[in-house]
Amino acid sequence: MLSVRLDKFLWAVRLHKTRGDAADACRLGRVEMGGQPVKAGREVRVGEVITVVSDELTKRVRVLALLDKRVAARLVPGFLEDLTPPEEYEKARLSREEHALNLATSPPLRPTKRDRRDIDAFLDGFEAEARELEE
Repeated sequence: MLSVRLDKFLWAVRLHKTRGDAADACRLGRVEMGGQPVKAGREVRVGEVITVVSDELTKRVRVLALLDKRVAARLVPGFLEDLTPPEEYEKARLSREEHALNLATSPPLRPTKRDRRDIDAFLDGFEAEARELEE
Protein backbone atom coordinates (compact mmCIF):
# COMPACT_ATOMS: atom_id res chain seq x y z
CA MET A 1 0.00 0.00 0.00
CA LEU A 2 1.56 3.30 -1.12
CA SER A 3 -1.14 5.67 0.11
CA VAL A 4 -4.49 5.78 1.88
CA ARG A 5 -7.27 8.38 2.15
CA LEU A 6 -6.74 10.88 4.96
CA ASP A 7 -10.16 10.38 6.54
CA LYS A 8 -9.64 6.61 6.61
CA PHE A 9 -6.22 6.99 8.21
CA LEU A 10 -7.43 9.44 10.89
CA TRP A 11 -10.22 7.02 11.80
CA ALA A 12 -7.97 3.93 11.69
CA VAL A 13 -5.39 5.42 14.11
CA ARG A 14 -8.13 6.67 16.42
CA LEU A 15 -7.60 10.41 15.99
CA HIS A 16 -11.36 10.60 15.28
CA LYS A 17 -14.16 8.34 16.49
CA THR A 18 -15.75 7.85 13.08
CA ARG A 19 -14.68 8.28 9.50
CA GLY A 20 -17.49 10.81 9.12
CA ASP A 21 -16.06 12.87 11.99
CA ALA A 22 -12.66 12.79 10.28
CA ALA A 23 -14.20 13.94 6.99
CA ASP A 24 -16.08 16.74 8.77
CA ALA A 25 -12.88 17.90 10.47
CA CYS A 26 -11.17 18.06 7.08
CA ARG A 27 -14.10 19.95 5.56
CA LEU A 28 -14.01 22.47 8.42
CA GLY A 29 -10.26 23.07 7.99
CA ARG A 30 -9.22 21.40 11.25
CA VAL A 31 -6.78 19.01 9.58
CA GLU A 32 -3.60 20.32 7.97
CA MET A 33 -0.63 18.83 6.14
CA GLY A 34 2.34 21.02 5.36
CA GLY A 35 0.58 24.02 6.91
CA GLN A 36 -2.32 23.80 4.44
CA PRO A 37 -5.87 22.61 5.14
CA VAL A 38 -6.56 19.35 3.31
CA LYS A 39 -9.60 17.49 2.03
CA ALA A 40 -10.71 14.09 3.30
CA GLY A 41 -9.79 12.41 0.02
CA ARG A 42 -6.16 13.55 0.13
CA GLU A 43 -3.76 10.61 -0.07
CA VAL A 44 -1.49 10.14 2.96
CA ARG A 45 2.02 8.77 2.53
CA VAL A 46 4.61 7.52 5.02
CA GLY A 47 6.67 10.33 6.57
CA GLU A 48 4.06 13.08 6.22
CA VAL A 49 3.15 15.24 9.22
CA ILE A 50 -0.53 15.74 10.00
CA THR A 51 -1.89 18.45 12.33
CA VAL A 52 -5.33 17.79 13.82
CA VAL A 53 -7.06 20.58 15.75
CA SER A 54 -9.79 19.62 18.21
CA ASP A 55 -11.58 21.72 20.84
CA GLU A 56 -8.87 21.44 23.45
CA LEU A 57 -5.79 20.08 21.69
CA THR A 58 -3.73 20.66 18.56
CA LYS A 59 -2.12 17.30 17.86
CA ARG A 60 0.78 16.76 15.43
CA VAL A 61 1.67 13.28 14.24
CA ARG A 62 4.08 11.78 11.71
CA VAL A 63 2.89 8.83 9.63
CA LEU A 64 5.15 5.79 10.20
CA ALA A 65 3.07 3.18 8.38
CA LEU A 66 -0.19 3.13 6.46
CA LEU A 67 -3.38 1.30 7.28
CA ASP A 68 -6.98 1.57 6.17
CA LYS A 69 -8.65 -0.59 8.81
CA ARG A 70 -9.12 0.38 12.43
CA VAL A 71 -6.66 -1.27 14.81
CA ALA A 72 -6.54 -1.78 18.57
CA ALA A 73 -5.41 1.26 20.54
CA ARG A 74 -2.27 -0.52 21.74
CA LEU A 75 -1.13 -0.98 18.11
CA VAL A 76 -1.53 2.69 17.11
CA PRO A 77 2.02 3.78 18.16
CA GLY A 78 3.41 1.54 15.42
CA PHE A 79 1.61 3.59 12.77
CA LEU A 80 2.25 7.14 13.91
CA GLU A 81 4.73 9.16 15.95
CA ASP A 82 3.32 11.80 18.27
CA LEU A 83 5.07 15.15 17.69
CA THR A 84 2.73 17.14 19.93
CA PRO A 85 4.67 19.29 22.42
CA PRO A 86 4.04 18.49 26.12
CA GLU A 87 2.79 22.06 26.64
CA GLU A 88 -0.22 21.27 24.42
CA TYR A 89 -1.21 18.34 26.62
CA GLU A 90 -0.80 20.49 29.74
CA LYS A 91 -2.92 23.25 28.20
CA ALA A 92 -5.64 20.71 27.33
CA ARG A 93 -5.54 19.24 30.86
CA LEU A 94 -5.93 22.70 32.41
CA SER A 95 -8.80 23.48 30.05
CA ARG A 96 -10.61 20.26 31.05
CA GLU A 97 -10.09 21.00 34.75
CA GLU A 98 -11.37 24.55 34.34
CA HIS A 99 -14.41 23.27 32.50
CA ALA A 100 -15.10 20.73 35.25
CA LEU A 101 -14.84 23.46 37.91
CA ASN A 102 -17.24 25.68 35.99
CA LEU A 103 -19.75 22.85 35.78
CA ALA A 104 -19.39 22.10 39.48
CA THR A 105 -19.89 25.72 40.60
CA SER A 106 -22.62 26.79 38.21
CA PRO A 107 -26.18 26.00 39.19
CA PRO A 108 -28.14 23.64 36.97
CA LEU A 109 -30.30 25.40 34.41
CA ARG A 110 -33.48 23.68 35.52
CA PRO A 111 -34.44 21.50 38.45
CA THR A 112 -34.42 17.75 38.18
CA LYS A 113 -37.59 15.77 38.73
CA ARG A 114 -36.50 15.06 42.29
CA ASP A 115 -35.73 18.76 42.91
CA ARG A 116 -39.14 19.72 41.52
CA ARG A 117 -40.89 17.33 43.93
CA ASP A 118 -38.92 18.74 46.88
CA ILE A 119 -39.81 22.30 45.86
CA ASP A 120 -43.49 21.41 45.48
CA ALA A 121 -43.54 19.70 48.90
CA PHE A 122 -41.84 22.71 50.46
CA LEU A 123 -44.30 25.16 48.91
CA ASP A 124 -47.28 22.98 49.82
CA GLY A 125 -46.15 23.22 53.45
CA PHE A 126 -46.26 27.03 53.28
CA GLU A 127 -49.71 26.99 51.66
CA ALA A 128 -51.03 24.73 54.43
CA GLU A 129 -49.64 27.09 57.10
CA ALA A 130 -51.20 30.09 55.37
CA ARG A 131 -54.64 28.38 55.31
CA GLU A 132 -54.36 27.56 59.03
CA LEU A 133 -53.52 31.16 59.88
CA GLU A 134 -56.54 32.43 57.90
CA GLU A 135 -58.91 30.20 59.87
